[in-house]
Amino acid sequence: MTEQRVVAVAEEFTANAFHELLRLAIDGRGRLPGAKKAANHLLAQHRDPEVAIQKMVTQHIAMAGGQGFATNWGGFLVALVTVPANIVAASFLQARLVAGIAHLRGYELSDPRVRTAILMVMLGPGAMAGLVNKGVLPSSPLVVATAPVFDARLDGQVARALLDRSVNQVTGKRFGLWLARGMMVVGGGVGAAVDGWSTRSIANSALTEFPNRRPKLDGGHAEAAAEE
Repeated sequence: MTEQRVVAVAEEFTANAFHELLRLAIDGRGRLPGAKKAANHLLAQHRDPEVAIQKMVTQHIAMAGGQGFATNWGGFLVALVTVPANIVAASFLQARLVAGIAHLRGYELSDPRVRTAILMVMLGPGAMAGLVNKGVLPSSPLVVATAPVFDARLDGQVARALLDRSVNQVTGKRFGLWLARGMMVVGGGVGAAVDGWSTRSIANSALTEFPNRRPKLDGGHAEAAAEE
């Protein structure tokens, strides 16, 4: 894929696509359960939300680094928008992981304020902090998730920032990396390492930005919560 084609394809990735991507990550599709269902399954297994979170983080880092994920799941993901499959697949996994962490920490995933906060975390800690410092974003994801009312304008700004981040990943300094992904062995290894590292970084940010709001559960309550 030429650089001109990469630019053109990236520009077709609209900001609204991130809302649809997050919806699919929360609700699930086909054989892949959504964030809430996956998180509840882990909670029922381990009876401790924090242990369930760590298991979910480990699983998603492994999936992000797995070279087969974009190929196996790219069919319905790429159907959303015409972009390189890896961008959509990595964003989907990261949305699913952040949503799962938020759910296990006691946040309601159907709340649009929480969904805006999840998208903020998906920016990554560096980009998010930079936008807060510049005044583009008003405050932390926690403040947004617990704000008195939903701010549709802010939600649009966050989605746009995610779009800009994705375009930069394709057309900026990482352009060489996207080309390397097409190379046998070396490209796949580099891509797996980058996606795994990025997913771990976003997971750590989610753990910081979504402090626990769930009361401590005993085993019986954990099972009941997992069935909600």
